[in-house]
Amino acid sequence: MKKRYLYDELIKYLEHKNALVITGMRQVGKTTLLRQVYEEVKHPKIWFDFDNPLDLLLFENSNYDGIYTNLLKESKSQKNKRVYVFIDEIQNYPEITKIMKYLIDKYSVKFLVTGSSNYYLKNLFPESLSGRKFLFILPPLDFREYMYFISDQPKSEKHIRFSAVKPTGEYEYKKLENEYNDYLEYGGLPEVVLTDDYETKRQVLRNIFSSFFEKDLRLLSDLSDIRELRDLIILLSARTGNILDVTKLASELGVNRLKTYSYLEFLQGIFFIKLIPKYSKSVDRSVAGGRKVYFSDNGILNIFARISSGQMFENAIANQLSKYGELKYYNVRNTSEIDFILNNETAFEVKNKGNERDVTALKKICDNIGIKKHYIISKEYTKSKGILSGSTI
Repeated sequence: MKKRYLYDELIKYLEHKNALVITGMRQVGKTTLLRQVYEEVKHPKIWFDFDNPLDLLLFENSNYDGIYTNLLKESKSQKNKRVYVFIDEIQNYPEITKIMKYLIDKYSVKFLVTGSSNYYLKNLFPESLSGRKFLFILPPLDFREYMYFISDQPKSEKHIRFSAVKPTGEYEYKKLENEYNDYLEYGGLPEVVLTDDYETKRQVLRNIFSSFFEKDLRLLSDLSDIRELRDLIILLSARTGNILDVTKLASELGVNRLKTYSYLEFLQGIFFIKLIPKYSKSVDRSVAGGRKVYFSDNGILNIFARISSGQMFENAIANQLSKYGELKYYNVRNTSEIDFILNNETAFEVKNKGNERDVTALKKICDNIGIKKHYIISKEYTKSKGILSGSTI
């Protein structure tokens, strides 16, 4: 399998003292990425899979110096050699964080680990590991990375700033049109992307969604009613791209608002959904506003909800723009609206087919709120100035 963009980031920190922690939604490729880094390391190294109870045995020792001695033995290393310890699915053994802190401080052991959910990792890593870890989030493939995975084109540099995005010509747009439509429907989970047959793609997506319920919810969650979460996901899917009314949502679910908020926090914490806050020059007003909901992968969204093509396109754009920074939306009593504002400085309105009138209308709103840069993002190609196609984002 080709290497994700995040691979190059991880390699930069191989010699640093801090543990490297990779998290992200289920089936996004964390284990494969960790394996690729493992193959790159030339130092004494050892691999553990905490889904396997046998791999926990070495760490179930109250004598942490004894654990280090066994790590040296298992990795065939001498005491003056740094040991690299790779652990997959670290959330299955919370006690490991105390061991990591001790072995990092005393023996400079290098830990590289994966965890399935930020929701658990937030509580898994105590303050004692502050300053001893770098946390990396591995998202589904964005469209640029998607094209790298399915084609022979060379790997481009990871784009950090939106300023790297350039408008595309009609020829380039047409070349990407079919692939982008597939991306909108099936999303960016690597196994799905690398599966050729469309029906098999759907089956893989169903299996991933089933795994999400079996593991993230039933085994890891302390939330009591799985059916309520399932019903909430269905309700959220129909609201993709809309501002959430939590009171109404709670009423439809038949639970109180507090429980609904806890479910939303949980789904966001395991990277299943994104909740986009409202833009305001006043921080207090921004926090108080309702949030817009998006799903972290179009393919997952598509297997249990048939929403409009416009919603599907907007959902993909939300995920594509997220890699450049913080997203917010702007709305004034449904009379003035901007889909996304990136890093409080660049506005985007998403359209199936943008035109010059859309550009003018967006500029007017932006002038009123002091946003200088603005673009229409169009699914269909148009030559008008100020309009980008979705496949270039």
